[in-house]
Amino acid sequence: MSSQVRLRLLPSTRCLFDEPVQLKVAGLRSRQVVTIRATSTDEREVVFGSSATYRADDGGEVDLNRDPSLNGSYVGVQPMGLLQSLKADTLHKYFFKNKALNPHVVKFSVHEQEGDGRMLAEETNERFLMGDGVSRDPIKEGNIRGVLFTPPGEGPFPAVLDLGTFMSEKRACLLANKGFLVLSTAVFNDRQNMKEIHLDPFKEAVDFLCHHPKAGSKGVGVISRSKGTDIALSLAAFVPGVQALVWINGTSASVGTPLYYKKQQILSPLMFDFSKVITTKSGANLIKYAIEDPLEEKNKGSLVPIERAKSQFLFVAAEDDLNWDSKAYMDEMVERLTRHGKENFETVFYPGAGHLLEPPLWLQQMSQI
Repeated sequence: MSSQVRLRLLPSTRCLFDEPVQLKVAGLRSRQVVTIRATSTDEREVVFGSSATYRADDGGEVDLNRDPSLNGSYVGVQPMGLLQSLKADTLHKYFFKNKALNPHVVKFSVHEQEGDGRMLAEETNERFLMGDGVSRDPIKEGNIRGVLFTPPGEGPFPAVLDLGTFMSEKRACLLANKGFLVLSTAVFNDRQNMKEIHLDPFKEAVDFLCHHPKAGSKGVGVISRSKGTDIALSLAAFVPGVQALVWINGTSASVGTPLYYKKQQILSPLMFDFSKVITTKSGANLIKYAIEDPLEEKNKGSLVPIERAKSQFLFVAAEDDLNWDSKAYMDEMVERLTRHGKENFETVFYPGAGHLLEPPLWLQQMSQI
């Protein structure tokens, strides 16, 4: 490495997961062209990388907040482009970061453009999921299996149930950093199987939050994605206390499994026609077209009756979701609510985005759910 070239991460090499950092390089030759690289390893030991080429100014400095990338993983001025464009060498991999206690570690390095790409400087960025004072408590109470994140202070805090297909702590922890009391749980765990799902454990989770001494008195919000969405919709329709619901890339029916509540089946399963699964040349399976139409007469018993819910809804759908036909499901629910004279919903549509709408590497402050 060159002793004259310096790579700085501002304001610090340590930050929260959703906070931006400013990358600045100094000590280069005037107008020198360099490549800046980022590498990070996820919790499954998959290595992700990105790179971009920059030209220094007359003073030998590069500032990613100011200067455009000339080529590489992205082009143009993108201050956090190296993080946004991290990609694995293996196809169909996404960055798996679910555990709140371990930071997301990213290594940045500056390399000469010419020759063998000699490294000129490097720095490590530690991106922590848990903010100062946030507590993490595993919950194993009754049928509840999850992790509770509590902001610092006495409260009261708005309470949120974070409901995923499988267990993840990331989104719940980030919300706790913003002042939410969040219980993260999953549809599939050691108390549920994939043949039938019971709503009762999730009602227990809602009740747990409603009665928590640090929870506010306005009920519970639920945030969900994928298979978690039909459970979340069912909570809003059948269980009191759910005041707000965020639905992300999901369905309007009970997909794949019947739903039971108080020992009675309340929704029939919306099934798959696996002959309609499309396998791409790269080996990805597109199941979007294999799910039966919930509006067909034979499937209407699978539709969640959201028109009876008193919750506020935020529906978020991605254009290129190839797992569910999320946009169509969102449109169907909006039409149904409107037909019943409801105005308790908002919609957000992301062109070009796929199924895994995850918290980005930095978030705008969330004021409320």
